[in-house]
Amino acid sequence: MEPVQNNPRQPWIVGVSGASGTPYAAAVLRGLIDAGESVDLVVSRASRLTLLDETGISFRDAHWRDDLTEWLGRGADGKPGVFRVDTAGVRHWAAGDLAAGPSSGSYPAKGMIIVPASTASVAGVALGLSKDLLQRVASVTLKERRPLVVAVRETPLNGQTLRHLVTLDDAGAVVLPASPAFYAGATHIQDLVDFVAGRALDAVGVEHGLYRRWEGELGGSRADGAGRSPS
Repeated sequence: MEPVQNNPRQPWIVGVSGASGTPYAAAVLRGLIDAGESVDLVVSRASRLTLLDETGISFRDAHWRDDLTEWLGRGADGKPGVFRVDTAGVRHWAAGDLAAGPSSGSYPAKGMIIVPASTASVAGVALGLSKDLLQRVASVTLKERRPLVVAVRETPLNGQTLRHLVTLDDAGAVVLPASPAFYAGATHIQDLVDFVAGRALDAVGVEHGLYRRWEGELGGSRADGAGRSPS
């Protein structure tokens, strides 16, 4: 019999779907890595087209770590080399690999964040379709009563999608629209992206310093010069 591991790896799973908003995913991934968390990554086929369109980066299964490092190094404005990120704690699973570790409830994951979440992925998870690994992992996360955050990125929302979101809320997921706030003193697009990423991390209890929190003082962000614009 193999010895029991005292400290087994227990990652957060980040699913990236095909909605516009790949900078949100990058900010969440950087936040988890900066917090010392292990991360499992699932990048859907549709999201690779969005990533290519929004950043010019081709995400390839055979070269995923190089592509991920380049992606996470970019600012929300597309400028390369803004961030330095150590991806050693990240594990990648191909979107079509339904035999992947996270497809089973026995896999020791902490929970999942889908960011950005397209309306198609919202529908698939709400209906329990499990047509790809991202949807399957989300279904497993719900059935195991683990935290699931769905950062939906679409506007306007029709009635069908709203009903799917209510279904996810009823199932225990956190529905988190990718809706930046302005009270934190944003001076750069990165500040707006980081606000949404920070709220997603708040929802799963991961500590971060991505945005200025409200402290009950009107105009506080202007007084203290808040804003985290990258140089």
